[in-house]
Amino acid sequence: MKWSAIHDIAIELSEAHPDIDPKTVRFVDLHNWVISLPGFDDDHARGGERVLEAIQQAWIDEVE
Repeated sequence: MKWSAIHDIAIELSEAHPDIDPKTVRFVDLHNWVISLPGFDDDHARGGERVLEAIQQAWIDEVE
């Protein structure tokens, strides 16, 4: 899985952390959770603020 798979990442995060409100997640934690997902194999440094914002919004949309 790559950083560009924003929707897939959001689904994986919602399944891995069902009790977490994605609106309250800090980007440092979000970054660490993404790179810890099974199948994630992209450059860790590519997960910048814009990518993390997009993932967080997709996660919010997924759980609402």
